[in-house]
Amino acid sequence: MGQRNYLKLVWILAFLIFGGISCWATAESLNLLLPTWPVFSCWAVTIGFFIVASIGTKMIVDSINQDIYLDHRTAHLFVGISLVVVFWLLCSMPTNTHTFFYRTSINNLVTNDIVTTQSYLNKITDNTKNKELASRKVEELHSNITNLLGDLAAEIRNEANPGNGPEAKKIRRKLAEVLGRATSDLDGDGISALSYKGTSKQDREKLIDGYEKKIRSLEEFKAKDIANNIMSPSKNMIKKVNAANQNLSLLKKYIEDGTIDLNNPEDISGANGVCAKLNEAYSLISENRDFVTFKNDEDKQLYTADKPETKINRLISVIDVWIDFIHGKFTGTRMIFWVIISILIDIAAFIFFDLAFKKGID
Repeated sequence: MGQRNYLKLVWILAFLIFGGISCWATAESLNLLLPTWPVFSCWAVTIGFFIVASIGTKMIVDSINQDIYLDHRTAHLFVGISLVVVFWLLCSMPTNTHTFFYRTSINNLVTNDIVTTQSYLNKITDNTKNKELASRKVEELHSNITNLLGDLAAEIRNEANPGNGPEAKKIRRKLAEVLGRATSDLDGDGISALSYKGTSKQDREKLIDGYEKKIRSLEEFKAKDIANNIMSPSKNMIKKVNAANQNLSLLKKYIEDGTIDLNNPEDISGANGVCAKLNEAYSLISENRDFVTFKNDEDKQLYTADKPETKINRLISVIDVWIDFIHGKFTGTRMIFWVIISILIDIAAFIFFDLAFKKGID
């Protein structure tokens, strides 16, 4: 009898250890999902659910144990399975997995999210996208002008029909269109026009040089016009973006020195927490999407949604984490590893519960 009581205490202690780990993980997950709930309430619900799930596993074991007498064996089995499915498979195991996965992922995810978000905020203040677009337009303008000037020079030098004839005029008209000028702008003073007959090679080169200087001057003016008329964010918007960027820099600093605890629901999802600051930055990026070139389609979709939702927001929610896992959004085997660990911890607790309270042990 003494040895039996001793073993019972060992099983109870083992159950409390493994059950305690499971309950802690579930309470942490519930606290992240429901930050307005008191911690005591999360623990109370967790312990209650886990005890019910443990009773359910014992009912299953007793119902299939033919060495003991049990009334309504089938009913015990059905009720036991129902309790395990509802209170363990749908509540305890998913929340445990969520806590383990969250704690091993949150630091890297927040750091990467801050770095990426700041890079897009910098693109807004620097107006990188539109400056690059303007630069490409200027390069395209220069290339088109160079090609057309080459055609014009070739036409003027054409021995069969030299000089400033109808074909040369067509080319000048194309140049005028590219430069956004009236054709007359290319026929004004400063460009010597040769007559149809009796033109010399020297005069042709003089004409080509005159057009080159005139058109390059117009090209330079057009390039400046392109640069001066690119779309830019307002001064007030730049001020907001700089403030959001500074807030993210402070977040990074406070996380590194431990002032902000990413496992604390208030620090992560409070009114002035990490999510609030990132949400503010996401909204500014969405509002100024015309000034941002995104790295990939995933980022574009994430930052320009009607109601932007950060990756951190989804990691906080046990429901969203499991939805993302089911849809294959988590690469690698880390999530699967924590699913297995969660199952093993709970199974160990259930085994010790059955050993401690199985029939025949007082």
